[in-house]
Amino acid sequence: MLRALLRAHCSLHTSVNCSGEFRRRVCRRAVSTIRSGSIEASMAFDKGVTLYTAGTPNGWKANMIIEELKIPYKLHAIKLSDNDQKQEWFLKINPNGRIPAIVDHDEGDLPVFESGAIMIHLAEKDPNGTFLPKDTRKKAEVISWLMFQMGGIGPMQGQANHFVRYAPEKIEYGMKRYTNETKRLYGVIEKHLASGKEWLAADQYTIADMANFAWIAWHDWAGVQIDDMPHLQKWMKRIEERAAIQKAMDIPETSFVKQYENDPQKKQEMIDGAKKFMGSQK
Repeated sequence: MLRALLRAHCSLHTSVNCSGEFRRRVCRRAVSTIRSGSIEASMAFDKGVTLYTAGTPNGWKANMIIEELKIPYKLHAIKLSDNDQKQEWFLKINPNGRIPAIVDHDEGDLPVFESGAIMIHLAEKDPNGTFLPKDTRKKAEVISWLMFQMGGIGPMQGQANHFVRYAPEKIEYGMKRYTNETKRLYGVIEKHLASGKEWLAADQYTIADMANFAWIAWHDWAGVQIDDMPHLQKWMKRIEERAAIQKAMDIPETSFVKQYENDPQKKQEMIDGAKKFMGSQK
């Protein structure tokens, strides 16, 4: 279904996260031909997924489930500042022109977009239900907390990011509205965890924890502090100590949270660059 896209995305920087033997096998099978301006290609990556992502919370969410499940993948880094996500070839994968997206080669080159949909799709394929239980009640709990992030923390914190960091002028109402609502949503998790829970749902670490953590991890960027939320902080520490999470947040490049942590100048440069990209600064 997406064979015509292969040549386009292979022309950009990609890398394969799998064994050396698997890479050699893939390379031996790679064949492409160009005919009269159109391109036909055999799928050079016939197992796992191709991951289209960038270093944002939503991008990290897809990275996290892939790394946790150790799914073989080919990485295609999307350069948001170059509007890669608006190119015609990418819109055939995600018509909304947003990251992340995947092409699942184990399902006949099936495109899946929206970070939550990717997490559910891949977690459901795991026969052990490691990060999304098979039990109906437990699965409902996990999806409820996943949607809590999708419909609450993500949109509200995204607006807080905009008004605190990127808006061309400081609008007090917008800043307070969205930072306060983001903090309130964090408080929901704090209260939930304070009831004696180690994880958000199903008494186990799941995609719900990954998704909420991906956003809360950059709370400072949105101007939201969590010093008064001890249970939330302990929960975050449990997650950030996981090797898969650490790796996921450095894909496709070192997490900007780490980059600016101890470098105010770098932090300001990133803010200015984002403002120019968003058209709020010349």
